[in-house]
Amino acid sequence: MSWVRPLGVGAGARYQQITTQIVTAVEDGVLRPGDRLPTQRELAQALGVDLTTVTRAYTEVRQKGLLEAQGAGGTYVAYSGSDTAGTIDLGMNIPPLLGNAEFSHMLAQCSGAAQATASSMDLMSYHVGAGANRHRAAGAKWLRPMTGDTDLDRIVVCPGAQTAIAALLLAKSQSGDAIACDELTYPGFLAAARLLQRQAVGVKSDELGMDPADLERVCAENLPALLYLNPTIQNPTALTLSTERRTELLRVAEKYALPVIEDDPYWLLAERPPSTVFSLAAGTSSTPVYYVSTLSKCIAPGLRTAYLVVPTGEPLSPVLDALRSLALMPTPWMTEMASTWIESGAAVQWLAQVKSEMQQRQVIAASILPGAIQADPNGLHLWLQLPRHIDVYRLTQTALQQGLSVTDSESFATGSFTPAALRVSLGGAIDRIRLTQGLTRLAELLKGDLGRRVSTVV
Repeated sequence: MSWVRPLGVGAGARYQQITTQIVTAVEDGVLRPGDRLPTQRELAQALGVDLTTVTRAYTEVRQKGLLEAQGAGGTYVAYSGSDTAGTIDLGMNIPPLLGNAEFSHMLAQCSGAAQATASSMDLMSYHVGAGANRHRAAGAKWLRPMTGDTDLDRIVVCPGAQTAIAALLLAKSQSGDAIACDELTYPGFLAAARLLQRQAVGVKSDELGMDPADLERVCAENLPALLYLNPTIQNPTALTLSTERRTELLRVAEKYALPVIEDDPYWLLAERPPSTVFSLAAGTSSTPVYYVSTLSKCIAPGLRTAYLVVPTGEPLSPVLDALRSLALMPTPWMTEMASTWIESGAAVQWLAQVKSEMQQRQVIAASILPGAIQADPNGLHLWLQLPRHIDVYRLTQTALQQGLSVTDSESFATGSFTPAALRVSLGGAIDRIRLTQGLTRLAELLKGDLGRRVSTVV
């Protein structure tokens, strides 16, 4: 390790000497952005110090913004000097056209209508509980294609799906409980599980999605408290579970008395979505299925409005208590806006435009990107499997340096299974021209050597 020097006696704390050596090597260009540092154990052995000394040094340098830790993937010199102001966003799953003039016009119209409908007290005071009847009725109208006719007293208006998921984890499980989920799954769920000290246990998948046989194994070995499903245009793999696969998973859940969280933000975007797990379970299964649908992926994230359907026979009060502890209430102004959009039909009209735009963007992506791609024709993202020689971290950092934001597979991993793949989001680019530029740049990166593996600096 050419940049490493013996530690001096009387030259300061050992961790500070190591910190100085790393910073100097970065400043002098001996360590360059994307270079992988030796493991902490390797460096500790080379310098004859305790592992905790090196850990402290790495932490110090990371806090300076010069290193990025990638868990089992190692520690790398960061691209901290990159200018991301002009970055093309291929990393965040959001619906397109939010800067569109037509969207701005619709936003202004619905804002005026919402303000005319509701009083200032309605918009600016506390509203704790499951939601006003009018807002729950709007939710029932939005949910009808997915859940059928739903009693208003079963619907809870939530400040976003993320809050609904966290509230369900808090209400339906205990600290330390296992939660079964896909091996690759939604990072927001993983973050909530970590924060609430629940253990996300990955279930293997086959070409059709989550494997019922492996779910049975996980249930037998881990006794999970809940099953978390993202069954339609799954995030990140873009797979949609068939009706048959949903039914098989439901049978396993019923066998083990396993409640299900069905997080279904993309159902309305899917080309031919199957019946929801919630609908399949209604009246035929003893397994409670909690259904979550959000406007963030179909209309706009800024509305911060989602709907949670609590299955018949299950109490609402634990979920409401959890929601109140997490967020107190949805923002009344946003809830009023969402209800106005749904009641007026504007939400459905805009959904049609989002689907049409995403269909065009998926066609563009398929024509540009190489490799194995999984996608729904109207989906917000695709799953791009990469050649084995690609160092995914180096690729994503190089892409960021060149003005591209993408999300690598490690962000979705529950454990050690981390394939070489990217989730490429297609809705964040401001228009198709910028999207084409971004995807072309990514394809060029994949053809070159910038993504190839780098070994530990020696």
